[in-house]
Amino acid sequence: MGTRALTFVYDSYKTKSDKIVSEPIINMYRQYDGYPTGHGAELAEFLNGGRLVNGLIHTKTSQELVFNGMPCLAAQLVTNFKDGAGQFYLYPVTSKDCGQDYEYHIYNIDGEFKIIVMNCGFNMFGLTQDETYEEIFKGTLAEFTEFCKEKEVA
Repeated sequence: MGTRALTFVYDSYKTKSDKIVSEPIINMYRQYDGYPTGHGAELAEFLNGGRLVNGLIHTKTSQELVFNGMPCLAAQLVTNFKDGAGQFYLYPVTSKDCGQDYEYHIYNIDGEFKIIVMNCGFNMFGLTQDETYEEIFKGTLAEFTEFCKEKEVA
């Protein structure tokens, strides 16, 4: 049985009234290994491997991984995880019930990644067995990395 997960990446912008709005731009579904010590740890490793920037400077010597905004990060996220048929799929950002056990929400707040992890309850064969939907983590990338490591020990 797979531990399913959804990963949402959000892009934020300011309205004319200076209100900050965050909208999901991608919903990546993972068929199995979606728990924090699996997908969460791999997600943390991917995010820690790059740097969020606003604009690119092209140099031939730089091998550094950069994310030129959240849409660029979303595209690289898919490229990083998807390596053949199965396991990862893209769903509309409006899809909320895909039989997921966990959800990962990635935001850019003032140039820093913020991650929220939701426990969606126990699912079996895509059918929700309980109505749990609780936040089990909210914090920075560094805190998220530690959260995923702690879950492994627990």
